[in-house]
Amino acid sequence: MAELLEVRELSKRFGGVQANSDISFDVRAGEILGLIGPNGAGKTSLFNAISGEVAPDRGEIRLDGRRISGLGPVAASRAGIARTFQVVRSFDSMTVLENVMVGAFTRAGAARDAMRRAEAVIDTAGLSARIDAPAVSLTPPEKRRLEIARALATEPRVLLLDEMLTGLTPAEARNGVQLVRDLRDRGITIVMVEHVMEVLLPLIDRAVVLNLGRVLTTGLPAEVVRDPEVIRAYLGDRYAQA
Repeated sequence: MAELLEVRELSKRFGGVQANSDISFDVRAGEILGLIGPNGAGKTSLFNAISGEVAPDRGEIRLDGRRISGLGPVAASRAGIARTFQVVRSFDSMTVLENVMVGAFTRAGAARDAMRRAEAVIDTAGLSARIDAPAVSLTPPEKRRLEIARALATEPRVLLLDEMLTGLTPAEARNGVQLVRDLRDRGITIVMVEHVMEVLLPLIDRAVVLNLGRVLTTGLPAEVVRDPEVIRAYLGDRYAQA
């Protein structure tokens, strides 16, 4: 697989906190990459930098060879980066269709075109039966799918998923896993932050492990879970005995 997203020596400080420090890794076109680590490891700040919400203090991010770091969220979205949020952000007074049309206007020039694009991704996300429902009435799993649909409406090349499986029942998590696989099959490259290791590890192609704002290791899931430093920093003794 060719490298699609490149992060090079990225650093970001917020006041006295060094959130990210000299982070470098690649995401290959068509893969599902897991970004894992304990709370405070720097995962969310890294997502914020990739999606353009914050500018790194140092280093750069490239999408298909084009520098996108520091250009802002609109430019990052137009370049092909989309994301969901750990805390779902929906327009509760608007319908599912209207919510997703907000994302579609990134590409669409007219309301009719935005509606057509929105309807297509709502079907992909499994929300067709709720298309006219107000967002406030959705269940938590449905709201997560709404976030994904709105992100998909921007026609991303890389989709950043921030804990989309957290808090779901086993059945809901299985449906979420299948959705991620379906999206990859549609040609979307995926980077996931997720704490449910039992669900994440069989799903991803590779993992990047962060700890204290730095990359601890990068590798295949089977390699990462046996790394003594990863076990000590994050996974715990039960993985050491696996």
